[in-house]
Amino acid sequence: MFKQTVLDRAAIALSVLCLIHCLLLPFIIVAFPLSLANIFKGEALHGWLLLAIIPTSLAALILGCRKHKSKNIYLLCGLGISFLIGGFLFGHDLLGEAGEKIMTVIGGVIIAIGHFYNFSLCNKANCGVHS
Repeated sequence: MFKQTVLDRAAIALSVLCLIHCLLLPFIIVAFPLSLANIFKGEALHGWLLLAIIPTSLAALILGCRKHKSKNIYLLCGLGISFLIGGFLFGHDLLGEAGEKIMTVIGGVIIAIGHFYNFSLCNKANCGVHS
C-alpha cells in the first residue's frame, strides 16, 4: 500500500532528523548565532519530534504488519520508541547529557532499522506500490 510506504519513509526520515539534531547540535550552536541555535536546543524540539515520530511509526507499522504479518517489527520499533521516550523523560536527569544523547541515538537507529525491515517485508509480501 502506498500509504504504508510513505509512512515508513517519513518515520525513517523523522528518526534520522532526531539523530542529526542530537549529534550536530554542538556544531549548530558554534556555527550560528545564539538566537538561531536556541530554536534547535530546547527539549521542546525533542518533544515535538516524538509527537511526530510516534503516530507516523504506528500508522506505518499497522499498515505494513497487516500485510506481511510479522509482529516482531512492533517489538523492534517499540524498543526504539521506548529509548526515545526514556531519553526525553529521564535521560538527562539520570544519565546526564551524554546519556540522553546515547539513548536518543540508539532509539533513532532502532526505529529506522525497524521501518526499513517493515518496508522490506511489505515489499517482499507485495503489499503495494513501492517506488
